[in-house]
Amino acid sequence: MAAHHLEAFLEMLAAERGAARNTLSAYRTDLEDWFGHCAQRGIAPVEADTEALRGFLRSLADQGLKPRTQARRLSALRQFHQFLAREGLRPDDPTELLEGPRPTPSLPKAIAEAEVEALIEAAARLPGHRGPQAVAALELLYCSGLRASELVTLPAAALREDAPMLAIRGKGGKERLVPISARAKQAALAARAALAETGRKSATGPRAQRWLFPARAAAGHMTRQALGLLLKDAALAAGIDPARVSPHVLRHSFASHLLGHGADLRSLQMLLGHADIATTQIYTKVLEERLRALVEAHHPLAQTSV
Repeated sequence: MAAHHLEAFLEMLAAERGAARNTLSAYRTDLEDWFGHCAQRGIAPVEADTEALRGFLRSLADQGLKPRTQARRLSALRQFHQFLAREGLRPDDPTELLEGPRPTPSLPKAIAEAEVEALIEAAARLPGHRGPQAVAALELLYCSGLRASELVTLPAAALREDAPMLAIRGKGGKERLVPISARAKQAALAARAALAETGRKSATGPRAQRWLFPARAAAGHMTRQALGLLLKDAALAAGIDPARVSPHVLRHSFASHLLGHGADLRSLQMLLGHADIATTQIYTKVLEERLRALVEAHHPLAQTSV
């Protein structure tokens, strides 16, 4: 009986939705896997309830299937049971209450500490005021872990020679204090001076004077797009793939390097402005991967002899 309903479902997909042969084959494979699961447990697939479907999804996770594969199987189950309910072959749709697998959070991408230094050195060689501006942006992003939007909207008044901290307005308008190194502070002051010396209108307008990174943009400050291009110019000058360098990558590098040098998660959470420490905990995975690779590369018993 289940096989009959499967064929009817596949015929509907082909006739009404114009599903391709490969698509139909994938649906058949996914649903036959479900039928096999039911057969092993003495369950009629067409009469299975939500709990039986949950058990099937748990079995997929236990087999080590990737979240994307699990999500595809669930999609096939949803469409099959919607078809059964629509055709009056069962009174309800047991997939309505099912939740899909949560994707595994991707590890933050970070560049090496030596690459950060190479970026800053190369940025200083960019022509005109762009050199000091790129150095200041890199120093501030890396030393304070700022988001791109937080950097470009830094008020000029935020930078004071006698203040070791910057007041940052982050997501949701929440404010936090982040430290600024003497080196980053000097770079920001040098960028301001270099821009003033050029006599550009962007540095002299009343609105532009409000910002640490003024520009001719409508808002009066550098845009996130312009910041991204500035960093990519620095990457090219350093001989680093520009695709690997962005404000986001520098923020991740700030966090990963701090954690690698012994910072605790709670302090890192405050510096990054995360509302939930669970968001910060992803960086522990970066450290775990690094330590695992270190052991595999250098421990005398990590490699088996051939």
